[in-house]
Amino acid sequence: MFIRNAWYVGAWDHEVGRDMLRRIILAEPIVFFRREDGTPVALEDRCCHRQAPLSLGKLRGDIVECPYHGLRFDQTGACVHIPSQDRIPAGARVTAYPVVERNRWIWIWMGDPALADPDLIEDFHWIDDPAWGYGGDRLHLEGNYLLLVDNLLDTTHLTFVHPTTLGTDDFASSEVTTRREERRVNVDRWLMDRPPAPFHKRMGGFPDGANVDRWQLATFAPPCFVKLDVGSALAGSGARQGDRSKGVSMMNLNALTPETQGSTHYFWAQVYNFKIDQRWMSDLVRSQVTKAFGEDLAIVREQQRNINLAPRPTIDLQQDAGGIAARRIVERLIAEEQQGTGKVAAE
Repeated sequence: MFIRNAWYVGAWDHEVGRDMLRRIILAEPIVFFRREDGTPVALEDRCCHRQAPLSLGKLRGDIVECPYHGLRFDQTGACVHIPSQDRIPAGARVTAYPVVERNRWIWIWMGDPALADPDLIEDFHWIDDPAWGYGGDRLHLEGNYLLLVDNLLDTTHLTFVHPTTLGTDDFASSEVTTRREERRVNVDRWLMDRPPAPFHKRMGGFPDGANVDRWQLATFAPPCFVKLDVGSALAGSGARQGDRSKGVSMMNLNALTPETQGSTHYFWAQVYNFKIDQRWMSDLVRSQVTKAFGEDLAIVREQQRNINLAPRPTIDLQQDAGGIAARRIVERLIAEEQQGTGKVAAE
């Protein structure tokens, strides 16, 4: 029940080194490591002999040695040595996955390797653009990734889940417009001439008592990406017409890689193009966004627990239009892939 012919974020670049990293992606065990020349590699983390995790073994140069019976595998997944016999069976291999290192993330293709075109990787150039500062991390969600897509596209929850960081009393009633495309969903929110959120006030240094025009412009792209253009500017300064000079503007970047049906690797980065040379700003971004996302993960975790107990019919509200459209795109792409009529998720 996942899109497989697509690029997913498997790790931050700094997570992958000469120590082997085990990670479950789309319910498949993966081991990441770097060759001696620094090139990232991703193999099935399951020996073809008795399914022991290769990640518990050793790296001998660029060769992975199984911890159980000492079988060795090269970067293509082929078994190249069996200590107990000279003959290597024809089926002695593990899956090798295409990987690309880009924008500080290690990307992995989980489907047909013949379709793994790096040009289809979603654009997250802001993360390693020197004109932008950033804070980012990987969080673990005990919930289905689409619950988090819902969360990011329906930000009426800010008032109630994030009252000390991102929420204001009236954000739930902000103007919203949802636009659907074949492989994209855009949800635009504007809240005009209202007090700033605590986080925005601290970042923008808005005077006490000053109102702002606030925006959250979200875009979903399959299989699991949500980008939010967010910010606030002094009320009436023309932000809605494109002038953001009297405010703060950021991009909130999210890659929600399914671990299993009920758990998710949440890779996020918050990027900004002001005061990027000031350490206090990067510390503030990291601490405030980490706090807010921790609040999100807590409520989504409890949603998943209720779903696991006994799923019930739910009602839909106007604010759910973006999440519903995103789910329909995912469902359609999965169906097309299973029927052999689809191409790739990002095309």
